Amino acid sequence: MKDAILIVNAGSSSIKIAAYRSAGRPDRQDLIGRAECEGIGDRLRFAAFDGAGILLAEASPAESATAENALGVTLRWVQREYLDYRLAGAGHRVLHGGPVYSAPVLLTITVIEALHRLIPLAPLHQPHNLAAVSALATLQPTLPQVACFDTAFHHTQSRTAQSFALPRGLADEGVRRYGFHGLSYEYIASVLPDILGAKEALGRVVVAHLGSGASMCAMHGLKSVATTMSFSALDGLPMARRCGNLDPGVILYLLQEKRMTAPEISDLVYQQSGLLGVSGISDDMRVLLASDQISAKEAVDLFIYRIGLELGAMAAALGGIDALVFTAGVGEHAPEIRSRICAQAVWLGAHVDDVANVSGGPRISTRNSLVSTWIIPTDEDLMIARHAWDVLNGPRRVE
Repeated sequence: MKDAILIVNAGSSSIKIAAYRSAGRPDRQDLIGRAECEGIGDRLRFAAFDGAGILLAEASPAESATAENALGVTLRWVQREYLDYRLAGAGHRVLHGGPVYSAPVLLTITVIEALHRLIPLAPLHQPHNLAAVSALATLQPTLPQVACFDTAFHHTQSRTAQSFALPRGLADEGVRRYGFHGLSYEYIASVLPDILGAKEALGRVVVAHLGSGASMCAMHGLKSVATTMSFSALDGLPMARRCGNLDPGVILYLLQEKRMTAPEISDLVYQQSGLLGVSGISDDMRVLLASDQISAKEAVDLFIYRIGLELGAMAAALGGIDALVFTAGVGEHAPEIRSRICAQAVWLGAHVDDVANVSGGPRISTRNSLVSTWIIPTDEDLMIARHAWDVLNGPRRVE
């Protein structure tokens, strides 16, 4: 029987899993398949795909719509479909590692307790990540589990880059810039030398992770120097439903003048803002680009404008820019967005080859462009699989 590693990415309404062969450190060709169960809290909907992305099965399970049942449905399908594989361990995407966890770690009772104490730093994500850990422990009590943190990649930033201009005591309590999408940026960093060449990859690179969540990361020597998200995953760029950068005075205004409660404000900035809030139409960039409504155009314009400002900030943090990389859903699949972003960045020396941009690259810059520009698909699941394999096959550290 062959070994496999299970990858778990749990959200508020869905659980997505992937399985990788683990005879050695996993690579792309080791993907066995993926499955997801949506509708937690409502009605479960299940779908499964093979390693090439071909739909294998879909169903509406009768189980109650809990996280444990959703994970159970996906896990039973994997075990039934792949009888010749034995699960050797599981890797979880955990949003927040706080100031302590700068690398993946084996989940023990002590670690889990520490991660629960970080819930105030990520109240809308961390509970769901940890609920999946608990659910899997119930379903597979002896299966070793590994936490992989979205904040870990940014621990290389300087203290200055991580700091707010707030009283020092708050920083001591963990109020600082953390940054997120770290697993995506770490994967991009791992493939940059093969795609850009070692010299350019080690230079000044800005990666734009543009999906339903959106951020940018400035890298030098393949390490994070600065990023647009900070204390929470709200900061920086406007996103599908999140507001991005916001004057703290707006929150005070909503509290004092609008008499909104903290939960109401949380719902506003996390679920009602961003592309959805500005357009009033959709949080889907494809829908907005196809729309002739003025509000849809305004939402897209704001998204691109804010990216232009933050790209300037990332270039300033690096002292210039040698390469720009687009990744994630919008970054990988929206040529118009890439083109307009680069048109704003002509002052940096970025020039796009329109034919290469429309055809999907990977290199989309012209020969005379001072900034080489690329499309590189990200793969957070593979990054988690590699981390889990490393932890499970390396020396065990007791936390």
